Parts: sequence; structure tokens; C-alpha cells
Amino acid sequence: MKQLHTEIIIKAPAAKIWSILLDFDRYPEWNPFILSIRGRAHLRERLKVTVQPNNSKPMTFKPRVTMYKKERQFAWLGQLIMTGMFDGHHIFEIEPIEDGVCRFIHKEQFSGWLVPMFWRKLEVGTKEGFIAMNEKLKELAEK
Repeated sequence: MKQLHTEIIIKAPAAKIWSILLDFDRYPEWNPFILSIRGRAHLRERLKVTVQPNNSKPMTFKPRVTMYKKERQFAWLGQLIMTGMFDGHHIFEIEPIEDGVCRFIHKEQFSGWLVPMFWRKLEVGTKEGFIAMNEKLKELAEK
């Protein structure tokens, strides 16, 4: 298993960060990495997600929501063709640090026999996409 992990400190309450993160309709207006999400953020629901890592074409997949804890965690599991080939567990976490300040954690755990073939591209382009999204989320939440 391989993991990408990014985090950023946001000077905003968890509720505000959460409201931006879960407002899928507005993603095309601000999100440089996740271009769109369709569906409901409820456990076991299927989403339709389009992402565009740096220096790549957009990719659309249909992950299933695996975690939903209001104002704390939201995650999905996406799979390429079948389980075990290339699975990505995409996780967003909001950790309050002090009143009105939170740590936003954005990570993904990759597993499957195709992961080593794509790891270098993920480690660079996808991680850059995570960072760009984190920075835009911070900008919006701190307004």
C-alpha cells in the first residue's frame, strides 16, 4: 500500500470548512483538482467524481462513500475495473486545533497490483493537485 498525505492549517471553524467541502455543486467554481462530484455524501452511496491531476487529462470514476462523520471525516473508495487492480481510498479529515482553527488533512491510500506502475505520476501530479485544492479551500474558508 502507498499513501499520499497532505495537510494545511485553516483559520476557520470546522463547520465552515465542512460546508465548502460538501457543497459539490460549487466545485467547478473553485476546485482546481476535483472538477466535479455528483451524488450524495452518505455512507455506501455511489458518487461520480471527475479529477484532473497536474499535467494530466481529466479522469472520471464512480467511488462509494466509506466514511461520513459530520464536520470531521468524509471518504470514498474508488476502484479501477475490479477490486485489487488499483484501489484508491480518498480521505478528507478536519481536526479542530483551537477555537476557530483547524487542520485539514487530505490523503489517499492506494493498493492493488497496478499501483507501482503509476506511483511516480501519483506522487507528483496527484499530490500537487491535493495541495492546490487545500490552498483554495483555505482561501475560501478564511474569507
